[in-house]
Amino acid sequence: MANVFQNRINSLEELEELRPQLGFPSSLVSNKVIYKLDPYSRAFIEKSPFIMIATSDKDGLCDVSPRGDEPGFVYIVDDQHLFIPDRPGNKRMDSIRNIFSNPQIGIIFLIPGLEETFRMNGRACISRDPELLQATAAKGKLPLLGIGVEIEECYMHCAKAFKRSGLWSPDSWLPKEQLPSAAKIIAAHVGQKMSVTEREVRESLDNSYRNRLY
Repeated sequence: MANVFQNRINSLEELEELRPQLGFPSSLVSNKVIYKLDPYSRAFIEKSPFIMIATSDKDGLCDVSPRGDEPGFVYIVDDQHLFIPDRPGNKRMDSIRNIFSNPQIGIIFLIPGLEETFRMNGRACISRDPELLQATAAKGKLPLLGIGVEIEECYMHCAKAFKRSGLWSPDSWLPKEQLPSAAKIIAAHVGQKMSVTEREVRESLDNSYRNRLY
């Protein structure tokens, strides 16, 4: 690591020396954090079909995981609590395993076409509350469990990253034939440990998407 990244900043004191160039948060930014949901943040969550959740284990090993379903799939329990149903995934359970050793969680809520996002930090637990499982059922199936979140802070995040990336602009998207192949990448990675072809991976993925979303 030391030989790869030179001229590193090793302390907060060194970082603060760059403040004149980095700048200071505006009064708007400094005062935008709230500590429970209001009608505006509720409305945002209810319109969001996709979130990213960040967790880490007791040693600080981090994980960021996507979660998505129809808008409003994250259930608002009250102004201080949310419930994220656990839909079928890759069965690694990285986020859930992390929560047992470190309950801190970060969440970003996205709405397609909207460049601003809604961020949230809090404490999480794993719950099988029957009422919450029933409330978050989808396609006639109840989740086996979910992530309960106690909100500690939340706030809107500006659109600069989305504007720079052009994420929601179709003009910036690669033609479909130029997109990376997930099947090819997975086959290459798995192929280091076992024999598998790109076609086999593609068929497995297609079957999963058709038959195991819920």
